[in-house]
Amino acid sequence: MANDIRICDKCNHIRMKTFVPKLQKLAPDAEIKVGCKSYCGPCGKRAFVYINGRYISASTEDEVLAKAAPFVKKPKL
Repeated sequence: MANDIRICDKCNHIRMKTFVPKLQKLAPDAEIKVGCKSYCGPCGKRAFVYINGRYISASTEDEVLAKAAPFVKKPKL
């Protein structure tokens, strides 16, 4: 089952150019959807990502990735 990852391209606390490749490395099978998530309050204050329906936020994009890693579904062997 692929991971569902959603990020906002309007977020002031992440850079798409660096964040998307990091997400792809974290979850190579992920379907990454980029676009407004209508979450402008928190989006204006912290970096955030939705991973498999979970909202995860932190001060920086690297902190978000670290907090999100446990929620990434690993492929079954």
